[in-house]
Amino acid sequence: VLKVSLSLSLFVSVFKCLMFGWIRASELTFELPDNAKQCFYEDITIGTKCTLEFQVVTGGHYDVDCRLEDPDGTVLYKEMKKQYDSFTFTASRNGTFKFCFSNEFSTFTHKTVYFDFQVGDDPPLFPNENRVTALTQMESACVSIHEALKSVIDYQTHFRLREAQGRSRAEDLNTRVAFWSIGEACILLVVSISQVVLLRSFFSDKKTTTTRVGS
Repeated sequence: VLKVSLSLSLFVSVFKCLMFGWIRASELTFELPDNAKQCFYEDITIGTKCTLEFQVVTGGHYDVDCRLEDPDGTVLYKEMKKQYDSFTFTASRNGTFKFCFSNEFSTFTHKTVYFDFQVGDDPPLFPNENRVTALTQMESACVSIHEALKSVIDYQTHFRLREAQGRSRAEDLNTRVAFWSIGEACILLVVSISQVVLLRSFFSDKKTTTTRVGS
């Protein structure tokens, strides 16, 4: 009974840690229309380490403008027409930080953008994880499983983004090939009809009329 209770408590600890980790991170995929700008805000305390990672999934040349500002309006990060990037910083003061994605340079192409904004480090899996004594074998196994699960989540996210981007490229290429094939078929039909008409004109008898002029 003691082993079952201990295992259940460890499972609850892992579950709470995973849930808390998700709460501390903002992860979103959204559509950014042409000539549009979308901004997001996050309240951060001083000394907190943060990471902003983004990637353009679909649309145009798969690029977007990104800008990150602190509460004073100071630009911490600014990149133009980037497909994907990652930026890590430490908050220098308390306040609301703003990061924006802009597609204003595009006149007719919509974009689909994914971003992951992580605020702070994950809390310890156990309240006394940083104690002087070593972790027990079960605690060490739980920590290892927790780290492995986080890596699996990261890999799955990146693979989903690559799959979505690849599918978008394939669909776009398929559409272009279909329109090109239809255009070639129409041109071939027009050329064939023109050749038939031209050849018939070569072999057709021309009727001539004779006019007699009386004296």
